[in-house]
Amino acid sequence: MEENAQVWIDKGIELVMEFGPKIILALLIYIIGSWIIKKLIGVVNKGMTKQNYDESLRKFLLNLAKWALTVFLIITVISTLGVETTSFAAVIAAAGLAIGLALQGSLSNFAGGVLLIIFKPYKIGDLIEAQGVLGSVKEIEIFTTKLITPENKLAIVPNGAMANGNIVNYTAEGKIRVDTTVGVDYGSDLQKTKEVLLAMLVANPQVLQDPAPSVNVSELADSSVNLAVRPFCKPEDYWDVYFATIEGTKKALDTAGIEIPYPHEVQINK
Repeated sequence: MEENAQVWIDKGIELVMEFGPKIILALLIYIIGSWIIKKLIGVVNKGMTKQNYDESLRKFLLNLAKWALTVFLIITVISTLGVETTSFAAVIAAAGLAIGLALQGSLSNFAGGVLLIIFKPYKIGDLIEAQGVLGSVKEIEIFTTKLITPENKLAIVPNGAMANGNIVNYTAEGKIRVDTTVGVDYGSDLQKTKEVLLAMLVANPQVLQDPAPSVNVSELADSSVNLAVRPFCKPEDYWDVYFATIEGTKKALDTAGIEIPYPHEVQINK
């Protein structure tokens, strides 16, 4: 019994002597390598920031570089443990093929991310509408795009769908039109009504004067004459102008004594 125990102890010591240094060395390489990758990414990030790289491109390239360096570090650690890199590379290639077939959607998202970075249909901070989601671009990652909706919800949309679908960029032109419609009584003086509403729009400092705001008759409805009230503003001021126009329209018409058919209704065309 004692002889068997001694045999196992001897084998344990032998294994520790043989693999202990390799394990310690592998751990040191991983720890030091991780630290170097972190510092290197930080230096590259500072350099790209000083060179005024586009924020979307900068974050995408940094994520890509971090993934590539991490994979290289893991292969180095495994090689240090005594695993043959040639056979390991063959296993990785075979596994890569199997994983690639199983994750075709993810590869499509990766390719979509590359296309989005190259063609730049939008950038971080832009207000866009795509795949049924309206929101400001928070981040463009390797596989997904993150949007912040007007309700302050985080929407994560696959890059493959983004690259292959329709994208409406409300920020690209630097200005956006706010469309509202108000109905007034058939007996109202249309010229006066238009002048009152235009004055209300011009008085709003967030409303752009170029292009100039407009008020035009858009429909002769059953119980009202509908006017399209359309100011322009900066994309970031959209909701402020949107709500101010609705409230300002009601106040301006009341002050001017212009009747809105009862029950009055302000119809909004989004």
